[in-house]
Amino acid sequence: MTDDGSGRTEGGNGMTSDAGALFRRIPAMDHVLAALDAVAAGRDGADLRDAPRPLLKDLADEFLDLLREEIRTGAVTDPAQLELSALTPRLVAYARRGLRPRFRRVLNATGVVVHTNMGRSLLAPEAVAAVAGAAARYSNLEFDLTTGARGSRYAHVEEPLCRLTGAEAALVVNNNAAAVLIILDTLCKGREVVVSRGQLVEIGGSFRIPEVMAKSGAVLREVGATNRTHLRDYADAIGPETAAIMKVHTSNYRMVGFVKQVPLPELKSLAEENGLPLIEDLGSGSLLRLDGDGLPGEPTVREVVEQGADVVCFSGDKVLGGPQAGIIVGRREIVERIKKNQLNRALRIDKMTLAALEATLRLYQDPELARRRVPTLAMLTRPLVSLRAQAARLAGLLRKNLSGHVEVAVRPGASRVGGGAFPESDLPTALVCLKPLEISVDGLRAALLDTDPPLVGRVEDDELRLDPRTLAADEHPLVLAALRRALGVE
Repeated sequence: MTDDGSGRTEGGNGMTSDAGALFRRIPAMDHVLAALDAVAAGRDGADLRDAPRPLLKDLADEFLDLLREEIRTGAVTDPAQLELSALTPRLVAYARRGLRPRFRRVLNATGVVVHTNMGRSLLAPEAVAAVAGAAARYSNLEFDLTTGARGSRYAHVEEPLCRLTGAEAALVVNNNAAAVLIILDTLCKGREVVVSRGQLVEIGGSFRIPEVMAKSGAVLREVGATNRTHLRDYADAIGPETAAIMKVHTSNYRMVGFVKQVPLPELKSLAEENGLPLIEDLGSGSLLRLDGDGLPGEPTVREVVEQGADVVCFSGDKVLGGPQAGIIVGRREIVERIKKNQLNRALRIDKMTLAALEATLRLYQDPELARRRVPTLAMLTRPLVSLRAQAARLAGLLRKNLSGHVEVAVRPGASRVGGGAFPESDLPTALVCLKPLEISVDGLRAALLDTDPPLVGRVEDDELRLDPRTLAADEHPLVLAALRRALGVE
């Protein structure tokens, strides 16, 4: 038996006349929209009141289709379930769920600071304010206030980048893969670039250095073995078709044991002897030393420039803690050539990225201020005693309000930098561990993804674990609200 939504039934699938009666009880669209309007007119109805009318109508239509499916499957059998007064709470919840932006805030309790899937670095308050100002008002993006003529958008960040890195010139494109692409397209198109086999990395999303090089038109010349490359390997590979020597920082993995890579100063001497530029893809990049904060010693951008790299590129939204950007610094002659590449137009940053980057770089003029104000640096360098105190406060809040629904414990654990930076370096932390008593931990994890905002933690050893390193103290009430909803606690 089939149904056309009007209540008429035909034999063939077991549909009864009772189902037909239920279809006739489904409220009309006008009545459904009127119910939404009534809620929208109330004190807590601003989200419905401000919603585009066509979108609201589409959501109401979807809700009615859902009711029809519930009748067909036997989930609805009582006509009272279809009274508009009984349906309104479900209808409003459905509409509100559908009105939520697809791109929205998430509570990151994973302990991964530079979480690529959750937007990487958080911006400093100063950078957020700069973005808001750039978005809401006209600006001197490409207007020279000294001459009244057209200016360069890069002038806003070139001087601070040079001051912080010791480079002669700088350029910013939309991400570090784009930076590698435009450098190679400018300097090496149609010719060979010598790279150690052990540095041919793959980054997130299956983007590989060899494939980026191929897109640039450069020809990859691999040298050495996977685990060991010597200076003679580079020297033997240099020939008439060689355009550059390139060093790639293995940001997202480490090789240990019987390994060797050629130090940058030695590569610089070889490059100079052969009249070749030396390129370094520094990956995540850092403007400050972090080895005093429990992380391994990594070269800063300034150190790489001082060691002789002719052009260096790195990300803006990883350890630097700014917006997504590919930052290029180096010798003036080389950077000026890159600026003139026609690809630069396609890869350039917009005004909001520029505003956020300038504000972030300004904080770095005082390293201690940057450590306090740039969220990525503040989270990476947060003392363990502070994390333990915050974990204890969060655990106490959850015990008090979720008693009988979850067991709460605080255990030692590890956070991660993320974003392909310091891949083997754990940061000690204190984890708030939750063991649900009424549902499975996987069920709790799934339910938390539907809260507003969603809460994302780590499931380990049949517990949901929350790391306070990536949760702000003012997010604790939101964590509690998400857990209450996911557990069905009134």
